[in-house]
Amino acid sequence: METLPYGLLAALVGLVGGTVLGLAARLGDFCTLGALEAAVYGKDQMRLRLWGIVLGIAILGTQLGALAGWVDLGGTFYHSIVWNPLGSIFGGLVFGYGMAMAGNCGFGALVRFGGGDLRSLVVVVVMGIFGFVALSGPLAPARILLFPQPDATGPQGIVHDVGLLTGLPAAVIIVAIGVGCLIWALSYPPMRAAPRSLFWGVAAGLAVVWCFAATTWVSEYSLGAIEVEGLSFTAPVGRTLIFLMTSTAGGITFSVGAVVGVMAGALIGSTVRGLFRWEACEDPRELGRQVGGAVLMGIGGVVAMGCSVGQGVSAFAALAWSGPVTLAAIIVGALFGLHQLISGYQPD
Repeated sequence: METLPYGLLAALVGLVGGTVLGLAARLGDFCTLGALEAAVYGKDQMRLRLWGIVLGIAILGTQLGALAGWVDLGGTFYHSIVWNPLGSIFGGLVFGYGMAMAGNCGFGALVRFGGGDLRSLVVVVVMGIFGFVALSGPLAPARILLFPQPDATGPQGIVHDVGLLTGLPAAVIIVAIGVGCLIWALSYPPMRAAPRSLFWGVAAGLAVVWCFAATTWVSEYSLGAIEVEGLSFTAPVGRTLIFLMTSTAGGITFSVGAVVGVMAGALIGSTVRGLFRWEACEDPRELGRQVGGAVLMGIGGVVAMGCSVGQGVSAFAALAWSGPVTLAAIIVGALFGLHQLISGYQPD
């Protein structure tokens, strides 16, 4: 381990976490848009309740790890940058609407590409490019002006603020939120009767914990050269594309490992289930809609500082206010987009 570059160590951490998440998507049906579609239009809450398992495990593992000193949440940008509510809401709405138009979030597109869907490759590439257009390209000055992100000068987040308001110990707040998510998930009888979904929900939650804990170790080992990170798939996709083309963008990093890991996990899972098959888009209008959705996801994900996984799972696990607020905005934007799409197919 002492002979490996710090960046490669971080990439290996991301590779493991991303692979587990990709497997959870293919073998456990963990998906953001799919969960919303099934719950709202299919009247099946199974995939939605799976989110309760993922979040419950991720929150309990990450927060209890932080209390034990194994996870440095203060080293993550979720807590080191002042939360901008407008950025979370606006970015989340734009990302959610784009997700509906594209037919998948960034994570879901990586998963589907790992299963042979070439349309998703287009979504991934366009989202990565426009994420960097907003992050450091032509739209960056406007983003910084409208949604500033100054460094935090003190502790913040749900645990800190609720503790100040109620006087409750941090452990009580953490357990209440984490166990509450698990109870909500397990109160749905079909979930209790689905061991495969339960297993992969727990695995996905632990993948998030692993990434926070392992990057904390690498950060300490490298004396801060490597940041503490959670899984996310907007700007990291752009960083991966730049690295693959130029070997720059910071070199091989956690982001590169996580993106490659998701595709590898999806490929393995698709092969195991016999679902791998090459697919392409036969309708130019559909491809145009997906490209437009990818543009919106790239911009919205950067403004919100994360996607449905980056904010909806990782930031939620860190109990940063941006997590639940951005996730709620993504859901609203996605439901609006889905309604628009579905109503457009209704007979006159």
